[in-house]
Parts: sequence; structure tokens; C-alpha cells
Amino acid sequence: MTLDIEVTRTPLRLRPDPGRVVARLFVPGQEGLLEGESRAGSVVERILALDDATARVALAGVYEWFSDRHRDLGAVLDEHFELVAHRFARPLELSDTRRRLVGSYFTQEFAVEAAALCNPSLVVHPDQTGTQPGETRCIMSLRAIGEGHISSVEFRTGIVRDSGSFRLDEPDRYVVSGNLVKRRYGREHFRRALHASDDWGSSASFVLDSLPATFDVDELELVLRSLRDQIVTRWDAERTIERFRLAAASNYELSFPEASSISERVLLPSTPAESHGMEDARFVRFVDDDGTLSYLATYTAYDGAHVAPHLLETTDFRTFRSTQMTGKAATNKGLALFPRRVGGRFVALSRWDREGNSLVTSDDPTVWEDPVSLDRRNGAWDLVQRGNCGSPIETAAGWLVITHGVGPMRSYAIGAELLDLEDPSRVIGQLREPLVVPTADERDGYVPNVVYSCGSLVVGDTLVVPYGMSDASVGVLTVALGSLLGRLAGS
Repeated sequence: MTLDIEVTRTPLRLRPDPGRVVARLFVPGQEGLLEGESRAGSVVERILALDDATARVALAGVYEWFSDRHRDLGAVLDEHFELVAHRFARPLELSDTRRRLVGSYFTQEFAVEAAALCNPSLVVHPDQTGTQPGETRCIMSLRAIGEGHISSVEFRTGIVRDSGSFRLDEPDRYVVSGNLVKRRYGREHFRRALHASDDWGSSASFVLDSLPATFDVDELELVLRSLRDQIVTRWDAERTIERFRLAAASNYELSFPEASSISERVLLPSTPAESHGMEDARFVRFVDDDGTLSYLATYTAYDGAHVAPHLLETTDFRTFRSTQMTGKAATNKGLALFPRRVGGRFVALSRWDREGNSLVTSDDPTVWEDPVSLDRRNGAWDLVQRGNCGSPIETAAGWLVITHGVGPMRSYAIGAELLDLEDPSRVIGQLREPLVVPTADERDGYVPNVVYSCGSLVVGDTLVVPYGMSDASVGVLTVALGSLLGRLAGS
């Protein structure tokens, strides 16, 4: 351990709460399977066969047992009924009771935190109203792991004081998911994504050449229908249609109810690319050259076989836009954005080679090519792998990068390095020993022997590091910033 740097573990422990549940669509026969034969038809027949009295009693039981676990259970049941209404010959003739009862049979609760909470990041809250002098309101993102090892993104709010003390607010009792909204796509983004997947041919060229520079899903479907009309002469038409629809699904926008609080909102997997989880969101407060403020996050979309880095964008933590990233440097986990442009370009840290940190610059935050290695290998504690623990932090001494390293017995530790402010490809210094290693009471969990963070925050003279403990729970530690920077500058 680096003994001359003051590291203090706060008493805060954030543990998973299996009672935090969200209502999701349930299709009988497809539970737990990537593909399965639906039993929706036979379930619908049995619901219709119930007499009215039995239906009323059954729905009353649903409300009695579940209504206090969801903000608006009736709206959820109505929504899920509409998704299966095509199964009924005359759905409008069904009573409200019968419609909501149908909805209940096609609904399930998903415990967002059933298995673990881990890998947090921390950013300044966009609304500082009501804070006292010396206080900073912040937002913590969390990787929540639920049933089937499915990861989602959750949030908490809290207060950090200049002294380094940290307090998390109690989360609201409900959990709500966002609603997908129509967004516009970029033609060139689709071109890059399809080229990157080696899924290119004359049919793909036909589609893109037929689309405007930006388009929505309705405009895309018109062109895809035109392509299908040519299926006799275009052998790859069906595959091309499938790929374009998949690309559209992988780039989405969603919005949460205005009445919901930040701690209620959970980003659940919404696309095939995310079917097995949204992992390790690295949020950063980004200020563009013209002063525009936004919050950006990179995260890993996982479909059970492949990982795909995505970019999240929001200004208010209520509406989020997700875009698949492309390029050589965006082919693995652990991409982290700088909080501003450097030399007029976006900058990021990448672990594209699965080995160590690299620097990459771009004119577009969704396209990352030509990474340049930064690493100067230290020793045994990070011999297997080195990467970042979130976005670099700008200080007067340079860009402070909190790192992670993997050593013997696949044990994870946290370190640090310092990059030049004007030329971040130049490493000023690195800690030769880890800053943080798991303590005896942090070693046991879903993934043992791990301390890991996805983003830290400087408040006053203190570095605040939220960190996951062995993929089980979350803690917060503080580091004396001056001593850390002094050590890095002299290393």
C-alpha cells in the first residue's frame, strides 16, 4: 500500500435491496430463454374462460398484493394489455377489469438489485438548489445486477462536503423504467456501424443512398419495404433489412415520467445488443468549448456473446439517448471520456487491446480510431491487466486518472496516474504500488477480491472515490488530493 497518501474509508455501505422491483412484460413460454415458443394463446383462452366474478376477485388480489410496490400499477397493466391486444378478436369489447387482468398475466416483477450493487461513478448534480456553503449535491450511478445476471443502471443522490464527508439520500420506494421515444438517426453513423460489422453489400448501399442525412424509423421502414420489393434481384435483402432494424434498435432514446425522482429511474436493457445487460456506466460532466453542459456516459452493452461500447447522453437524467460507438478503440470494455475537448477534439481512454490504457482522440464522440498506448508497466499488482476507473479528472497538476490493475489470483486493486494537461498522451507519473486493495471485509462477494470504480469526483482538496467491493456492495473512500498529486508528480 502507498502509505504516505492519506486514504480514508467512509462508513457508508450501499447493499443490494431485492425489494426494489420494476414491472416488466412477461410472455409465458419465453421466460429465461433467448428464443422459445410463446404460450400466450392458451393463456389468453383460459383468461377469457373465467367467469366475471372470478375475474373481479383475481384482479382485486393483484391490486392487494402488488399495488404498493409500483407507482401506478393500473397504467402498467393497461400498457401490457395493449401489447397483447392483437390476440383478441374484439379487444375493445372487453371490460376494464378483464383488460387489466389480462395485463397482469403478462406482467412480472424484476428485482433490479437481486444479486449485487457495484461499480459506481460519481458526478456533480445539475441542480444545486438548496445546498449549503461547502456542500455539493451529486449523482451516483450504479451497476445493479438482477435475476439471470442481467445488469441495469440505477442512480442515487447525495451530498459531499468540502471536508470529504459523504451522505447518500434514501432512495424512493418505487422503481420505474423509461419509455422509448422516437429519435432521428444519422445516415453516416449507420454506414460506419454496418461497415464495422462487415455486413455490407449493394443492398445496404441502396438503403443508405435512399435515406436523407438524418431520418426516423418511419422513413427507414419505407426504404426497407422498397428493398423487399426487389428481393428477387437482391439475394441479401432480408439480411440487410434485419441488420438495419437491429442497428435502429441499438440506437434509442427513452424518457422517464416527469413525476419520478432520479433514484426511482432505472435504465433497463432495451435492445438485443443489451439483452444480457448494461454494464459499468462511466458518467462524466462534459463541458463543450461553447460552454454547453451535458452528462455523457460510456457503458458496455452485452448480448450474451459480444460486448459493444455505447454512449449515453443526458442533460437532466430524465431523458437519455443511447448510441452505439464504432472504431478500433471502441471494441472492448472500459472506454472513458475526458470531461472536455483537448485541442478542439474529444478525448478518451480505451482498453481496446484488453491489456492496458490507450489514448484516442476524435471529432465525433461515437467514433474512436487509432488508439495510442499510454502504459508504463509497473509491477506484480497490475501485471495481468491495466485499465481506467472512470473519466480523467482535470487538476492544476495534470489529468488525474484513477486506474485499476489485475494481479495474482485475479485480484483487483486501484491505482493512479497523471497525464499532461495539453498533451495527455504524455504520462507524467504513475503510482508504482496500488492506492487501494481489498480489505478482509471487502474480499467476499459475487466476484471475490475486487475493488473497482467507474468514476470519482474532486470536491475541495479531497478526491471522493465510490467503489464496488467484490461485486457485492458499494463503499466510498476519500483521498487527500494534494498528497496524491505530489506523489504522482514526483514518480
